[in-house]
Amino acid sequence: MQDRSDLTANYAGAFDGLLPFGKNPALIVVDMVDAYLVPGSPLYAGIESALESAIRLTEAVRARGFPVLFTNVEYAPGGADGGVFFRKVPALKCFERGNPLGAFPARLSPQPQDLVITKRYASAFFGTHLAATLTAWGVDTLLICGTSTSGCIRATALDACQNGFLPFVVADACGDRHPGPHEANLFDLQAKYAEVVTESHILQLLGGLA
Repeated sequence: MQDRSDLTANYAGAFDGLLPFGKNPALIVVDMVDAYLVPGSPLYAGIESALESAIRLTEAVRARGFPVLFTNVEYAPGGADGGVFFRKVPALKCFERGNPLGAFPARLSPQPQDLVITKRYASAFFGTHLAATLTAWGVDTLLICGTSTSGCIRATALDACQNGFLPFVVADACGDRHPGPHEANLFDLQAKYAEVVTESHILQLLGGLA
């Protein structure tokens, strides 16, 4: 990791606020699907350590009785419902309906009590019922993990903030195809929109609620 002391000093006093941890959290596992996990896929990101962290985190949240949601991406053949996003990113063809790369990995798949949100754009909030569902459940804090940090994680955390939910991004359980965008986006999220925390820290916070 690069030395960011100058950058941190530059942001100090303007972008160093902290958000409290709420009383009613939910976890959203964003797009942790085979497209990012299977070598040879156009979107393969080499995020095996993030997958392991996400598995542990999901098990811990379920064990404490808090809601777990998953997102996936699916397009009609040819991407007719993918708009500009589908046109911009050719690798999104991985998510055309029926492509096996869109599947959840066996070790991190939704259980019957979990909710799956199917989306077509980066944010789990855009064009979905996520905000309404979280509000109906009384959720005040959204734990966020998955892939990719610079894309769907960032977009989801930003929209969580803009929809009034406290975003806690679990850095260990997030992945990107290169450490540069991963680290830069975690820094920016912490500075402006969310709390970026470790797996061990979030488990401590969850333990305090239990």
